[in-house]
Amino acid sequence: MSHRLAVVVPTPAHSSLSGPLSYRSEFPLAPGVLVRVPLGKREVLGVVWDAPQSGEDERLALQDKPVAGVLEGIAPLGHSWRQLVTFSANYYQRGLGEVALAALPPQLRDLSAQQLSRRLKRKDGAADGAQAAQRPPLTAEQGLALQQFESGEGCFLLFGATGSGKTEVYLRAVERLFEAQPQAQALVMVPEINLTPQLEARFVERFGEAGVVALHSGMTHPQRLKSWLAAHAGGARIVLGTRMAVFASMPRLALIVVDEEHDPSYKQQEGARYSARDLAVWRGRNEGARVLLGSATPSLESWQASEKGRYTRLAMPSRVGEGRLPAVKLVDMNLQPKKTVFSPQLLEAIQQRVARGEQSLMFLNRRGYAPVLACTSCDWKSECPNCSAFRVFHKVDRTLRCHHCGFTERVPRACPACGNVDIAPLGRGTERLEEHLGELLADVRLPGGGPVRIARMDADTTRLKGALQAQLAQVHSGDVDVLVGTQMITKGHDFRRITLVAALNADSALFSADFRAPERLFGLLMQAGGRAGRDALQAGSSEMWVQTFHPAHPLFAALRRHDYPAFAAQQLKEREQALMPPFGYQALVRADARTQEVAQAFLGAAAAAAAELEGAPQVTLYPAVPMSVQRVANVERAQMLVESASRTALQKFLAAWHPVLQATREKGMIRWAVDVDPLAI
Repeated sequence: MSHRLAVVVPTPAHSSLSGPLSYRSEFPLAPGVLVRVPLGKREVLGVVWDAPQSGEDERLALQDKPVAGVLEGIAPLGHSWRQLVTFSANYYQRGLGEVALAALPPQLRDLSAQQLSRRLKRKDGAADGAQAAQRPPLTAEQGLALQQFESGEGCFLLFGATGSGKTEVYLRAVERLFEAQPQAQALVMVPEINLTPQLEARFVERFGEAGVVALHSGMTHPQRLKSWLAAHAGGARIVLGTRMAVFASMPRLALIVVDEEHDPSYKQQEGARYSARDLAVWRGRNEGARVLLGSATPSLESWQASEKGRYTRLAMPSRVGEGRLPAVKLVDMNLQPKKTVFSPQLLEAIQQRVARGEQSLMFLNRRGYAPVLACTSCDWKSECPNCSAFRVFHKVDRTLRCHHCGFTERVPRACPACGNVDIAPLGRGTERLEEHLGELLADVRLPGGGPVRIARMDADTTRLKGALQAQLAQVHSGDVDVLVGTQMITKGHDFRRITLVAALNADSALFSADFRAPERLFGLLMQAGGRAGRDALQAGSSEMWVQTFHPAHPLFAALRRHDYPAFAAQQLKEREQALMPPFGYQALVRADARTQEVAQAFLGAAAAAAAELEGAPQVTLYPAVPMSVQRVANVERAQMLVESASRTALQKFLAAWHPVLQATREKGMIRWAVDVDPLAI
């Protein structure tokens, strides 16, 4: 007797086979079992899914081949995990199999039964108990926050100033969880890979190495498989990871921590465009796990949820010990000579730090030497032939590099248009800033007589394996006097010797068309300033300098007071008046095509066919427009904004619109995608 099974497989998001398919098995298999099944001419990894609901049988009948094999030795993926995948696929308008299989380690798809068996035999030791020794005493604010957290349930927002000791609260929360529930598991998430090692070191020091594993895209496939298996089997008590870790299979999950919860890196920008923070909140609610969101500058969505009482707010406004938040000083660049990069006041402040043996941090959110290379004789500029963007000049290897498609060429000896040999950089990136600062400080000497040591930290200097850790070690050891970098150096790092932080181009987002730009800028500046003043002995002299052409802007007034609540209140008032998130709900439909006309025609046709769909009267569709970077890798891109005052109405509309989009065909169309709750418009 054969048994009919529903199995999800890695089918494309917009395929007609994006739901479970039907397969036959000689014996019954429980939902969640991993299997290998034929799909077309291939054999793929699949997951046995829950029995189909009424009305799905026809779709399941499309595929009725026998299961090729079962991945024995791996326990079935739990009901809660399957619910998380189902919710994610439905909410973010993606295929069920696409989400489910993307959440599993890639190596599971390729290992033979013998290889998998060998890996499963490599048992790690059980998790060590909490270490008794390096625990710092809790501050009154930390103690109160932990007390409130332990006595409540649901989702909590830990609103803690930079340097207030949020990480210690995370450690104690996990510690107390394990004391109460010896077999429980905790998931701790960070926004970026470069923040994982230092947090992992803190958790290993406290809980031992055997029970702590990492999960992020920077790991090799064997490393990811080993961590996933340990978490799935329950041997790993703590999983530390980036956004992908929200899908980790953890059968005894009882606590989820999302550090720097405001960070846009938690939003996936390709494939299933999910928000890991939002899924963490949903997963916690669904599985009965407490969720702790931490930030010095919470997202406005989380802040409003805590204002309305949906989240419990925990406040830690003070820094640990005698550390103080830096004094904020604004430099009016309207009063400086044209093309001034470092105002005389800022340069003098840097020199004072050098003389005292202290460190400074210069923040510019643009890597490379210069954003554009231009001819001084004609109109030629270093445009990318494949994208509607300029290639960035990288002086260190004499290349022009597109940061969108990756197209790279050597710098031409003369202008390609007119032959003029005088081609010059326009604007400044971190590489040029480092060079310019070196020239300005060439005659300045350290207290011991040596030259000022300047280092740059951005995506270019940290590309090689181990480079980031080596550079951070140099900063921590005091071998760097001035650190120049992009936003990667403004998040989460505990630089004890830095007493001056400077933001050199803070105006770029003040008047952006993107309504989220002020929120991102304020958070970035607050995070950057938070790198200074962490050492009690030097806290009194810590400063943050902001060079701006708009010193009277309200954003800077709130920044000077370190007053996030006032900034948030003003932003939320504006958004409520305009029915922008979190008071309204949005989705973007993006179309890629050979020409801009085809992309916009596809969106227009889909919009015209949407008028009679469920939820349509409560939804507004705006006209299709080119994306801000219109062309990438010779593909034209357009988008259409969809808004509604009701999340439910928007979801119903998108679900009904999906088959319409799928059926709409335009010659020259490449792909389309729906982005629910987009972060950039």
